[in-house]
Amino acid sequence: MIGRLSGTLLEKSPPTVLIDVGGVGYEIDVPMSTFYDLPGLGQPAVLLIHPVVREDAHLLYGFLTAAERDAFRQLVRISGVGPRTALSVLSGLSVAELAQAVSLQESARLTRVPGIGKKTAERLMLELKGRLAPELAQAGQTEAGSAAAGNADVLRALLALGYSEREAAAAVRSLPASVGVSEGIRQALRLLAKP
Repeated sequence: MIGRLSGTLLEKSPPTVLIDVGGVGYEIDVPMSTFYDLPGLGQPAVLLIHPVVREDAHLLYGFLTAAERDAFRQLVRISGVGPRTALSVLSGLSVAELAQAVSLQESARLTRVPGIGKKTAERLMLELKGRLAPELAQAGQTEAGSAAAGNADVLRALLALGYSEREAAAAVRSLPASVGVSEGIRQALRLLAKP
């Protein structure tokens, strides 16, 4: 099976790219997170591959990082989730955001991804629980024990106060690792109040 392709990037047409490897052009579907980080046309590109062999087609799905490919593989193992849906999820959320949503059981984050309804999002939350910890660690987003729980509480408090997910997440990222929940909320609110 194909696990990795290294060659020259010939075409980019979302979500498909064409890579020339030794004179053979491979069409590969990629999530938008990978698509945006690819080099320009004519440049060398390396993608980790997940092949899918069906009765009527041989399909290749490509990723820049092992964490993305692992998350994709976890998603397609879930009944009713095909490669297209898995690509949509990884196009709408980074691996770290997906792992955080699963650990906090925030199915609403997944319903923002096109094609993911409330029932599918809840099923994904249930099926992925405990499976994405390696990806979260690889993405560098884990905190030790109570610090992670404290940051999650601060994030939830900011979202409840009406801040957007982007604003709240940025404020939480800038907090010191050892800050408590109440002090974390105070510091985050001060950060968000700055013009």
